[in-house]
Amino acid sequence: MTGLDDLPLRDDLRGSTPYGAPQKPVRIQLNVNENTHPVPDEVVNHVTAAVERAVRSVNRYPDREFTELREHLAAYLSDSEPSHPVTPEQVWAANGSNEVIQHVLQAFGGPGRRMLGFPPTYSMHSIIAAGTGTEWVTAHRDAEFRITPETAVAAIEREQPDIVVLCAPNNPTGTPLGLETIAAAYDATDGIVLVDEAYAEFMPAGHASALSLLPGRPRLAVSRTMSKAFAFAGARLGYLAADPALIDALRLVRLPYHLSAITQAAAVAALQQAPAMLATVEAIRAQRDRLLVELPTLGYSPHESWANFVLFGGVHDPRATFEYLLANDIIIRDVGLAQHLRVTAGTEAETSEFLDVLAKMPR
Repeated sequence: MTGLDDLPLRDDLRGSTPYGAPQKPVRIQLNVNENTHPVPDEVVNHVTAAVERAVRSVNRYPDREFTELREHLAAYLSDSEPSHPVTPEQVWAANGSNEVIQHVLQAFGGPGRRMLGFPPTYSMHSIIAAGTGTEWVTAHRDAEFRITPETAVAAIEREQPDIVVLCAPNNPTGTPLGLETIAAAYDATDGIVLVDEAYAEFMPAGHASALSLLPGRPRLAVSRTMSKAFAFAGARLGYLAADPALIDALRLVRLPYHLSAITQAAAVAALQQAPAMLATVEAIRAQRDRLLVELPTLGYSPHESWANFVLFGGVHDPRATFEYLLANDIIIRDVGLAQHLRVTAGTEAETSEFLDVLAKMPR
């Protein structure tokens, strides 16, 4: 049987492994930071009707510029940062924020260029870098997985990257990232600064997003997703806000008609129902904060989180703990950090069962 070694694979991809978060048919899935609350019936009905209308003209190519979707995304972002409104010309979208990030690297990375990240961070950043032939370089974080402006600037001056990627809040740690660090990173480079805000809706209410830094910073891009707070992971819709010139650069690398008419219709319909879609955010925050309070009573050490998950330390044997939970129909995530595991904040019932099972594990 032919294997990878028998194929003329690019040399820089040899030995690589694909992204592989476990997908197992268990009852309680708290491993990939989905919104575990079901989509409300009224939203299902609204999206279904929109998709049905789109199907009637699916013999035609979709709107290549996804005009209506950009208008709705711009309105949503402007509502979240009313003092710094976003226009449709500043918005880009693709099939999940991973494809958005890939477009950024295709346009501004590539062979002979470097992207700087700060592990532990979202694993797809380095994978997308590899896929686009962009060199992935790293720098250390400060205590408790934070990044100070001084740390960011020192790393940029040392590595001279073409792209700097920052997670705010960070995945897999949940760590907040100060706007002052983002601003300092921008001032320290002539390249692109990409802020991955996949979990922005779970930040404390009233906390400013990196969107507030966009004016006057044409090399700054802020990516978001509908996979998390919007409970729309299966629909695959990510988006980005940036200067219109940066958006023009992404047009150079996107595939023709990359967003299907079905995807566009479903996303617009979901955005029209944003209050209902986001109604669970406060409940998820409450379960996240509950984990932060109750895990220490079980002898674990959770880290501060502004996302919809909690990374907790003090795990003597992460693999054994993972397998014990799995045997009890619960899956969480081993992110490869020594003596740590990560758990998504689920519904109240899911969180309760996770804590109850964990409490019964022999230690």
